[in-house]
Amino acid sequence: MFIVLALLAGSLALGDPREDSDLAAARALFEQNVHAIQERDHDAYLGCYLASERLVMTGPEGFRRGFDVLAEGTPPTGSEEWPAALIASDLRLAWIRAGVVYGTYRYRVSYDGNDWAAGISERFFLETEEGWRIAVSTAFASTAGTPAPPMALVGATLHDGSGGPPLEDAAVLIRGGRIERVGRRNEVLIPVGVDIVDFTGKHLVPGLVDTHVHYSQTGWADGRPDAFDVRSISPYEVAMAENEAHPERFHLAFLASGITAVFDVGGYPWTRRLGEAVETDPFAPHVAACGPLIATFDPEVLSLPDAKQMIVPDDEAQARAFVRAHAAAGSDAIKLWFVVQSDDDVREWAGIVHAVGRAAEELGLPLVVHATNLEAARVAVDAGASLLVHSVEDRTVDDAFVESCRARGTFYCPTLTVRAGYRWLHERVVPDELRSLLDLVHPSVRERVERTEALERDVRSAEVARSLAQRGAREREITYSNLRRMRDAGVRVVLGTDAGNPLTLHGPSVFAELEAKHAAGLTPVEVLVAATSHAAAAMGREDDLGRVASGYVADLVVLDADPSADVRALRSITHVIRAGTLHEREHLLPR
Repeated sequence: MFIVLALLAGSLALGDPREDSDLAAARALFEQNVHAIQERDHDAYLGCYLASERLVMTGPEGFRRGFDVLAEGTPPTGSEEWPAALIASDLRLAWIRAGVVYGTYRYRVSYDGNDWAAGISERFFLETEEGWRIAVSTAFASTAGTPAPPMALVGATLHDGSGGPPLEDAAVLIRGGRIERVGRRNEVLIPVGVDIVDFTGKHLVPGLVDTHVHYSQTGWADGRPDAFDVRSISPYEVAMAENEAHPERFHLAFLASGITAVFDVGGYPWTRRLGEAVETDPFAPHVAACGPLIATFDPEVLSLPDAKQMIVPDDEAQARAFVRAHAAAGSDAIKLWFVVQSDDDVREWAGIVHAVGRAAEELGLPLVVHATNLEAARVAVDAGASLLVHSVEDRTVDDAFVESCRARGTFYCPTLTVRAGYRWLHERVVPDELRSLLDLVHPSVRERVERTEALERDVRSAEVARSLAQRGAREREITYSNLRRMRDAGVRVVLGTDAGNPLTLHGPSVFAELEAKHAAGLTPVEVLVAATSHAAAAMGREDDLGRVASGYVADLVVLDADPSADVRALRSITHVIRAGTLHEREHLLPR
């Protein structure tokens, strides 16, 4: 990959023979300056600046003057620190007069590898007897929501998320964080001044969408004490406070795994605030959230003294009241946790389920339902479920159910791999496949996962592990067959991992789920569609996410390998573009 920094050559005295050479000299000095910072080269960095009292530096902290002031703050001897990473783009230069050039560029900088700041910096380049030097330097942070500079991605083979044939040697023009034009490279006019990123030999796909995640769970046992109780070594209240305080731990893991949008389908009330907070954040996925789940029972250990995840209605009137309260609090959808033990339980709850569905429809909110047996899923679809977030596991789906899903436009998220994490936990093992992905998650998550093998062993866990293994083997044939039946009937299948459950990690759990869909019978292209345009539609964002098309948000993933030939190619991520901001994958890896 290389970036062509296009220069905007403005001038106050057009046609001067010095103009081109001065602009070239200023550009060379700029590149030298950035390279010195990236390489932490003290002498080369200071050598870029005017060694005079007349050197001027300005930023939010105010006006500073003099080379000695700069030198006193320059590492390693100065008071400042070198950044862990600096990304410079969108260099614009304007020739003022002979020997004087003005320029600006956009920067992104991180001092710890996790937190990033973005802004714009100015330079006045001055020709002196010692050569060209920077005489004025400013830097100002961008305000929240400032779009990335325009950019054109060229040369890659484009898989646009529609399921159609790929487009070779494509060009994607991005402006204001959205896709402006898409076509072959020779068909898309790229305006002067737009940075061009050449991805020849790569593959370009829409950002992936995970329609089944939980920010209120940790990815380990301490987020699910109802299933595996480790509160004596990792208090639940502490784990939940950390999740609320630091959602960015999961944001970056999602992006590093190619996921640029997620649907949080049930959690604590604070999850409702995530969507607005991150909508234009280039370091987080888009988030839609349901908030607390309306449930058929309440595992009380999944509550806090001042907040609940599950609320159980006593009757239909209370169910409707809960839906109205969710709408008023800002829920993007209503989640129903329809957990039952028998068909008799299904009939007992059917009235409340329909009341929830009618109230959600009246308020314009989608209904998301957890229902793993056929009769519960049937009632859920009849009640208006727009998204089923688990497979039907107890029996083969019948024609009437399949047709109901197709006719009503219900999305089917089979969530095939989540139970494996529970089995590993009870077996006290971290499989090599899972261990190989730990570089993609925050150190606090990695530390949790690595504690699995040190947990005390007991007879009950061994029995649970055997039971889960046997159940998984029985259900796999059913869930895979049901997935194929739904696909064959035209029901839209979508990607969802149930991320947050034990050892189903936010972000990298997506790869096993994608590959399980392929193992179940979906083609690589069908898997990609399920993970992009279909999943975006299930999240209510089919008009601006999940496709590489004009007008859509510029969320894209760059791959080394062809995802239409092998679903494992979706692991070969080199870059992620979020709202028009280009990230090298290594810059997204939590530290």
